[in-house]
Amino acid sequence: MQDRAAMFCRMLEKAFHSSAQRANKHRLRFPPLTSVDLPDIWIPRHDTSIAKTCSPHLKTNSAIGQTARVLEGKPIANNINSWIAAEISELKNTIGKTPGLGVILVGGRRDSQSFVHIKMKACMKVGIAPFTVELPEDCTEAELLDAVSSFNENPLIHGVVVQLPLPKHLDEEKIISYVSPEKDVDGFHPTNVGNLAMRGREPSFIPCASKSCVELLLRNDVKIKGKNVVVVGRSKLGGLPTSLLIQRHHATVTTVHAFTGNPEQVTCGADILVSDIGVPNMIRGHWLKPGVIVVDMGANSVEDTGSLQGHRLVVDVCYEEAIVKASAITPVPGVVSGPTYAHLDYSNAYLLPLFSIGYGYNHNILRSKFILFQLRKSTYLSG
Repeated sequence: MQDRAAMFCRMLEKAFHSSAQRANKHRLRFPPLTSVDLPDIWIPRHDTSIAKTCSPHLKTNSAIGQTARVLEGKPIANNINSWIAAEISELKNTIGKTPGLGVILVGGRRDSQSFVHIKMKACMKVGIAPFTVELPEDCTEAELLDAVSSFNENPLIHGVVVQLPLPKHLDEEKIISYVSPEKDVDGFHPTNVGNLAMRGREPSFIPCASKSCVELLLRNDVKIKGKNVVVVGRSKLGGLPTSLLIQRHHATVTTVHAFTGNPEQVTCGADILVSDIGVPNMIRGHWLKPGVIVVDMGANSVEDTGSLQGHRLVVDVCYEEAIVKASAITPVPGVVSGPTYAHLDYSNAYLLPLFSIGYGYNHNILRSKFILFQLRKSTYLSG
């Protein structure tokens, strides 16, 4: 009996090795379709320094009689904030509950700390209870997962944000996937991204920059349906979800990335151009066709000795050159209202859904509120 068992094990082992060899040959002949991930590293084709942001031979828009409409986000954000604050106040008085947002910050990055501060301030402004957990830069993955788990299970917290980027020793994708999809306010969970990509399905949340971009266009009466939209950049934070969301509005969407050959030729066909690449002044005037609508989601900190802070924010699109051609454009940081979508993302993406889910959809008193919320949500998920 033992001899026969040993013979059977040897046969299984031989069959396994033979199968593995055949699989390896197949891999050589048919490379895996999803293992070609490469980082998008943009190499500027021109000098993007502060001193050379604008081509001297181009006239200003006022000199040629053209005035591009400025797409400001602050008034829209203020309107949304006022509406949400009134709704939350009414619901608190009715059923005595408060929606909560939990934010986890790892490490001491100044930009991350600033973003968390803005989120907390925005929540308190409209009556949402903020919860924060701060972990050291060298925290373990297990410690971070425990923090996420505690927020997932806390009934007082209805939305969870893990502030990105995380230190390199932590698996960012694993952490994002660990957040409950129903509390994934950032909209980065694979379930929410997948639902955003599929017609007929709705994600629990839409990434804030993407939703704010579409909100900005809709509230400025910009027609999206049937337009050629070029999204420059494909990051999971901005470019990719923006492409998916705009596509649901029946635009013809083209994505330009770091491996696109002759990107200038592609962008010149855009009726609407959205940029999210993180390279200052990468997109110049000759990349744009006359009358284009430009939504610049980039905000890049560059050294500037003439500034009190020693640095300044510069966007992806060269504003001085783009304003000559554009019919509408988002403002330059520090000139009008800062990065336009930044005024929208916390009010629009974090606050709008939170006040609704904070009370449970099945409560009779909330039925009308839920219908109102769903109607607003469907505006961004048409199709």
